[in-house]
Order: sequence, then structure tokens, then C-alpha cells
Amino acid sequence: MTEEQHHDLTLTDDPAANRRALEQLLVSRTGGTLRLPAGTFPLDRGVTLGPGWTLTGAAHGDGPVTTWLTSSSSAGEPIVHVLGSQVTVQDIGFLPPPCAPGEHGGDRGTAVTVGSYLYPAETEWIEDIQIRRVQIERRADRAANCVAVMGAVRDVTISDVAIVGGCTGIAVHWGAVGDGVDSIVGPSYHPHHLDIHDLRVSDAFEGFYLSSVHDVSVDRVHLTEVEIGFRLLPGDNTDRFHSSGDNPVGARIRITDAHVAWNGPLYGVRIAGWGRSEIDHSVRVLEYRDVVVRDCTLVPLPLATTRTGDPLRPRSPIVVEQAAGVLLDAICVDLRAAATGEASTGSPSAPRGGTATGSGHRTG
Repeated sequence: MTEEQHHDLTLTDDPAANRRALEQLLVSRTGGTLRLPAGTFPLDRGVTLGPGWTLTGAAHGDGPVTTWLTSSSSAGEPIVHVLGSQVTVQDIGFLPPPCAPGEHGGDRGTAVTVGSYLYPAETEWIEDIQIRRVQIERRADRAANCVAVMGAVRDVTISDVAIVGGCTGIAVHWGAVGDGVDSIVGPSYHPHHLDIHDLRVSDAFEGFYLSSVHDVSVDRVHLTEVEIGFRLLPGDNTDRFHSSGDNPVGARIRITDAHVAWNGPLYGVRIAGWGRSEIDHSVRVLEYRDVVVRDCTLVPLPLATTRTGDPLRPRSPIVVEQAAGVLLDAICVDLRAAATGEASTGSPSAPRGGTATGSGHRTG
């Protein structure tokens, strides 16, 4: 990459001017590195990253990020929407605005969304995506996800991400061609070749979920004060519209070294093989292949919500439903940690950067 492709952007406390400065550069160039200064900078709405861009904040060594982006938009778009390949987002903190995108709006209202849930026609794959050294805070807001990876997305690495608040920390979900979830015509697109590691989520509804994916690795995750730790799901239509027979959905998935301290009324972990279609309400069961959940510690905390659980099912550390083909290995339920308060340690909360002066859903 040549020196001319590195761009240092000056931002202010003007949300519209900041967004225009970002968009003007992103639209007028065909990729490069866009460096943002230290500080907390507002936008009046989100921006889109096309192919070949690296969006990076100021250098911060081993400490917390010093570049933060906020948004005042009520339209529900992500602060950063990745719609091109070979894109990196790094060394930035995000403060998404309150948003209530609804049950099937998991790609809306996020800090970062890669891909899309619904497509008007067949689409090309987005690939070679890096999200690293990112912090997200959305305290007192559990209606929208924080990071979404959806639809025709592959070859993604998400590493060293710290999240406080929100609905689901990282939501990984299939996508498809159709006007709505009840009118999907296919084909469907299933994220794969995804590597998530060194993830920390606290004070959120859920740490992460994987819905109708294959070839995914999740390692070294610390989920504390969450109502649900994580879910492995088949998707509403499982593999009904999936056309790539050589890469079956639900194959080659690894979840390892997860610490889950959960305070919800249902379960810490759910692994399900059945899905109910929104199209015709039929129930299908996905056959998992070569799926392992290993070396996980589950810590049940006192309930932190007034909502009640399922009266027909007691509160459980882990629930497995019609999920043959999933190996559970070295799963520990630690009651001692809950009793001594150890489960609440390791929170990803960290102080934010400077001021704008530059001084320093859910979809299941």
C-alpha cells in the first residue's frame, strides 16, 4: 500500500460535518487506511465501509482505546456497516445510540454490522474481514446487538473485543434472499470460516450466538453478568435453502475455553438442533457434524431480573435440544465461584477516551 493511501482525518464536535468528512473520503477513494484521532466524536448517522478499507483509531498501546465514535441517529443503521471485502476495523470504541430494532432486526442498531440479513437478489460474498481491539458500550440498553455478522460473510476474524451492555455481544446469523423472514425464497447464506477469540462481554442480555453456520471457532471468551452466556442454533429454516452440499450447515464448529457467569432465569448455554420456519411454521432438525463444546466453566449467579423462566423447565446451566452430533467435554458448573463473588471479576469496562476536541433484536 502506498503512502498516498493513508489518510489522517480531523474530526470535531459537529456530527454532520464528521460524517460528511468520513463519507467523502470513503466514496472518493478505492480503499486505504483511514486513521482517526484520539477523542470522542459524534456522527449524525452511520457510515458504510466498502472494499479495501482499514478504519483505525489512535494508537493506545496496551491500554484502553482512545478513539470513540458515537451516533445520534434514530434510524437504526449501524455506526459502521461493512459491505465490502478486505476490510479492517481496529482500535476504536463505539457508543451506539438507543435502538429497538425488533425481533428480526439483529443487523440494525449495532456498533458494527458485517453483511446483511435479507437480500433483494442473489449477492456476492464479503470476505477477509478483521475486527480487533474494539470496545463497545451501550449501558442500560439491551434491545439491540453490538456486533452482527450476517448473511454472505466468510473468512472473518474478531479478536480482543470488549463489550458492556446491549442485547447480544456478537450475533452471527444466516441471511437469505427475500422480502421478509416469512417470504424467503433463497438461496440462503451461512457465515463460515469465522474465528472469534479473546472476547469479553458483561452486563448484556447474551454473550454471543451462532445461528446456522459452519466452520467456526470461538476460543477464550469471558462472559459475566449476562442473562444467557451463548447459544448454538440451527436457524429458523435450518439448511432448507442452503445449496452448497460440500459445506453442510452445522459442521466443524468449536467453542472452547469459555467462562460464563449468568444471572438469567433460563439457562447459561443452549444448544438446539430444531428450528421453526417463519414461512410455513414447519419444524426441521439440523444434523450437527463434528461440533465440540469443550473446557467451559458455567457459574450460576443470583437472578438479576424480575422476569420468570419457563415454568415447565427449571433454571439450568446448559440445555441441549435435539442436537445429536455435538460433543460436550470438560464442562464445569462452579457453584463456589458464585458464592465467593469471583464470577464478577474480569469486567471489560474501561474508561473512555478524550473529548471531541481531539485531545487525547435479536434475530435468532
